[in-house]
Amino acid sequence: MMPSHAKAVPLLMFLVVMASLVEQGKGHSCASTFFSALVQLIPCRAAVSPFSPNPPTDACCTAIKTLGQPCLCVLVNGPPISGVDRNMAMQLPDKCTANFEPCDMGK
Repeated sequence: MMPSHAKAVPLLMFLVVMASLVEQGKGHSCASTFFSALVQLIPCRAAVSPFSPNPPTDACCTAIKTLGQPCLCVLVNGPPISGVDRNMAMQLPDKCTANFEPCDMGK
């Protein structure tokens, strides 16, 4: 049987993610949840790897354009994502010629 505090950790993590989404949602229109947006950007994983990034693929650029700027900003400003360099993720719209407005970092 798991101790009660072990069960509270995933719940706390969920609440933090949801709170950041609510905060990010103010003035923005991202219809995706943090996790569904993250799944949509799987094709970009190699392009945001902190150790040996590759240029974004056509599939990555299509995913960036489909996801949109508000959802990309939710991901970049949300909880840390293992194996993702946030600065490199912020450069994807330029590398993909998506013409997005820059995200407000830390808001």
